[in-house]
Amino acid sequence: MSEVLVFVGSLNREAPYFQGARGVGLSVYAFDEDTLEIRKLAETDEVDNPTFLSVSADGRRVYANSEVFAWREGTVTAYGFDRDTGALSYLNKQPTLGSITAHNFITRDGSKLLVANYGMGQGGPDRSVVVYGFGEDGSLTPPLASVTHKGTGPNATRQERSHAHSVTEIIDGGIAVVADLGTDRLVSYRINADGSLQYLGETALPPGAGPRHVALHPNGTLLFVMNELDSTVASLSLDGGTGTLALMDVKPAVPSEAREHNHCADIQISPDGRFLYGSNRGHDSIAVFSINQETGGLTNEGYIPCGGATPRNLALTPTGKYVFSANQNADSISIFRRDAQTGGLADTGRLIEIGTPMCVKIVSS
Repeated sequence: MSEVLVFVGSLNREAPYFQGARGVGLSVYAFDEDTLEIRKLAETDEVDNPTFLSVSADGRRVYANSEVFAWREGTVTAYGFDRDTGALSYLNKQPTLGSITAHNFITRDGSKLLVANYGMGQGGPDRSVVVYGFGEDGSLTPPLASVTHKGTGPNATRQERSHAHSVTEIIDGGIAVVADLGTDRLVSYRINADGSLQYLGETALPPGAGPRHVALHPNGTLLFVMNELDSTVASLSLDGGTGTLALMDVKPAVPSEAREHNHCADIQISPDGRFLYGSNRGHDSIAVFSINQETGGLTNEGYIPCGGATPRNLALTPTGKYVFSANQNADSISIFRRDAQTGGLADTGRLIEIGTPMCVKIVSS
């Protein structure tokens, strides 16, 4: 089938560090890769500021973080999605044990949800990473385990404390890495069967880098990191047995003249592993890199205007034919056709018009 499901989280509550909140909350669309037709299937305003989503591989379960300024704890909400009727149904929600809930990830075996809390200020449980299980209907169990990070970085404004920005399983069967923007570290944990987290070690990135999101290469031996604060992208080798990481290459994600006023956001890799895409907020572009399959080295292939302003999140369709850019401050999601041979992107002129889109996830229909 040429149709895919597109899940979107949009900002619907004001926060001082965002430029407006004009979204509805959680929305679901159908997108036809042959005709470029876009149809809205469902939406709900019953979830606060779903700034990040995870969707099960079958598209039937959605987990939405709520990032609300001044809340001591965020929440993560579970929804069911009926693919036959196109309806969203609330399942339940759980507290995240920390503030400014930034990211979540469904483990590859489908048994657990990992949640990262960016954290601001002091007070409350202040946990950096939390693990949940699932009920038979996809609802969330109470937290199974959690850990807290400590530390600082050289950027006094943004690295005054630990800020866990994402948590991603990088080895099937249970090794996850946390990108901590505040400490310039990738922190690795083994996820035990009971959900507990066993500390494995840390990998340092250049001081002031501010790691935000990571992407695992399809070959399982390379990991790439988008660094928000110094606008770079890093490549690391990954030992598939131990989870050990080693820094190999760091490249600027924007032209030198743009680095001072840019903050990198998301990172995605094409299904064939040949190209990497990173979003630049400020430069308002999508950086395109080719990947050396053996060394992990990166070659910049250019920058594509994102089709709006503040590209917070990117997503590729499962076929790799299209790249979506959630342009937070343009109230739109741009859709680009991807050249599989060159990695280049061409704006299709098609948009999903939606207020302050923060996250977009795509699964097969």
